[in-house]
Amino acid sequence: EIHVDLRDDDERAKIPGHEMVNKDHPQVIEIWNLVFIQFNRKADGTLESLPQKHVDTGMGFERLCMVLQGKKSNYDTDVFMPLIQAVSELSSVKYGENHQSDIAMRVIADHLRAISFSIADGQLPSNVKAGYVIRRILRRAVRYGYTFLNFREPFITKLVPILVQQMGEQFKELAAQKELIMKVINEEESAFLRTLANGISRLDQMMETAKNNGKKEIAGADAFELFDTYGFPFDLTELILSENGFTVDKEQFEKEMQQQKERSRNAAAKDTGDWIEVHSEENPTIFVGYDEMECDVKILRYRKVSEKNKTFYQLVLDKTPFYAESGGQIGDSGVLESAIGNRISIFNTKKENTLIVHLAESLPENPMAVFHAKINVEKRQATANNHTATHLLHLALRTVLGTHVEQKGSMVSPERLRFDFSHFQKLGDDELKQVETFVNQLIRKNSLLDEHRNMPIKEAEKMGAMALFGEKYGDHVRVVRYGESIEFCGGTHVHATGEIGQFHILTESAIAAGVRRIEALTAENAENYVNEKLALLDAVTEQFKGTKDVLHSVQKLNEENEQLKKEVAAFKKAQLTEVKKSWKEQIKNTNGINTIVLTTDLDAGSVKELAFQLKAEVENLFMMIGSQEESKATITILISDNLVKEKGLHAGNLVREWSKEINGGGGGQPFFATAGGKNPEGLKSVVQHAVDLITTF
Repeated sequence: EIHVDLRDDDERAKIPGHEMVNKDHPQVIEIWNLVFIQFNRKADGTLESLPQKHVDTGMGFERLCMVLQGKKSNYDTDVFMPLIQAVSELSSVKYGENHQSDIAMRVIADHLRAISFSIADGQLPSNVKAGYVIRRILRRAVRYGYTFLNFREPFITKLVPILVQQMGEQFKELAAQKELIMKVINEEESAFLRTLANGISRLDQMMETAKNNGKKEIAGADAFELFDTYGFPFDLTELILSENGFTVDKEQFEKEMQQQKERSRNAAAKDTGDWIEVHSEENPTIFVGYDEMECDVKILRYRKVSEKNKTFYQLVLDKTPFYAESGGQIGDSGVLESAIGNRISIFNTKKENTLIVHLAESLPENPMAVFHAKINVEKRQATANNHTATHLLHLALRTVLGTHVEQKGSMVSPERLRFDFSHFQKLGDDELKQVETFVNQLIRKNSLLDEHRNMPIKEAEKMGAMALFGEKYGDHVRVVRYGESIEFCGGTHVHATGEIGQFHILTESAIAAGVRRIEALTAENAENYVNEKLALLDAVTEQFKGTKDVLHSVQKLNEENEQLKKEVAAFKKAQLTEVKKSWKEQIKNTNGINTIVLTTDLDAGSVKELAFQLKAEVENLFMMIGSQEESKATITILISDNLVKEKGLHAGNLVREWSKEINGGGGGQPFFATAGGKNPEGLKSVVQHAVDLITTF
């Protein structure tokens, strides 16, 4: 038995008879990671002693393996070594010979596990919430491989089969989702490697500009641009700069980073008060919303929340008809009414762990009173229509496309439904029509709800019920059945499919490798959508009175329009040829620089096209064109590459400065840049600035 005391050495030495723990004792493993759980920190910062105290040792599976196998690191165990050895073989870098490459291999092995298990559990990389965490973890692994192991092509995806071989038997989802995991990782890797390539190209430009200006340091703001816009890691920026004899203003970068963090922190600021108990609670809130739309309730406790300059209250009731947001279904809204007419609006209902929390705009005058809770029945019905439709859609997709289809996410609101599913190619028009028709046929069957509450999960599985994405199930589950559609589900549903009325698919799209998304409407929303389309068709038909085949008339009109576009383009091309000839005749050679400085009424697109044509035809070219369209002004600057290098000219810097004359702004690259503004009169000054600049060389 080992007794651990984490007080300072000086304090422990004062205790009579105290024997110091030898921190190097082989059985004292990572002892400083121990966490003592003994207080609840309240909103005002005070500490409230917990009734039961314990120690979190942090002794997880990997650390136990390390102890049992007599290793010095988690990564030296057979949990990680097969993956690390595979990375070593792929990179042709031997493990154990270089500290940095060893760290890279460990990071890749560790992150691969986190990414793969997350995808198998239904979480896909994205730019928000948990999906963003997965994306950042994956990109970190790619970056380590890129920097220290010289990987330039996707490699992490090649490690997935080894992980599946290792742990697929214990985690069936890993083996079942192997193909999806590999496709998602491969797509993310490829995208980020392109990002790295773009970032390196931009960094090369920054170094070239600094070199032309006689500098060997990159501004911290530029490094932050690489990080924020391109996702380019700062330490990789430092490494590349160092290899090329450059440095970066790290202090300025950290200042920019801190400002961004403060902006994010302010946007997400949330001040949550302590719970105030109104009635004692022995049992969790009872949900009665499957059977009742309203009931009498008592407030058990409440707290005040301030978030984004908005204040509201969270209420916990003894029982509730309000469904809390979960399983893709949004939360109910409604009201609480007291006997004396006090009416409180509930604008949403959420879950915090297992707690059902009602979000109220204000607090009742007397929280001790008994209230009558009523949900918004129309919103509940519309949501139930869409939720049941997702079940029917799931069955339709598996019937039309195949049983490989599995739900990967959903969103159910009163307005529409969104359903994400595994499938590796775009659905054709015929397939979408088959799916839509299948769902509408199931609706017309008017199958009754066959609900099984609190069913043992083993019985539910024998019944053929399908588990849904993102849901964690206990020993007992709720099963919802409509004919052949049988699924685990805690959401609210229609009593019979006929209540849904009709189902209409809006869009089908890809959201990740091997994952598609369908958005659809039901009931009144679908009816309104179809009526709008019919009204539009009637309006188009009205434009072709006397025509028997409206579609043919529209197609003929499009063909005529395309022909006219070609004729206009040909005329415009001829016009631009004449303009280019005129501009060439106006070229002035000033100090060896061929200069074109003038104003025109051509559109910005035509000016850009002519500028690049002239760049290819005229050497040592400096070109500034001021163009005016109605009340808007545009500045276009093009500079030959050799002038950028030899004279230190930078079109982007010039256009940013000169755009002040037209009350606008812009930017661009050293050789080409544009700016727009609202003061065409200022173009005269811009022309003069350009002339003055050239005469100085």
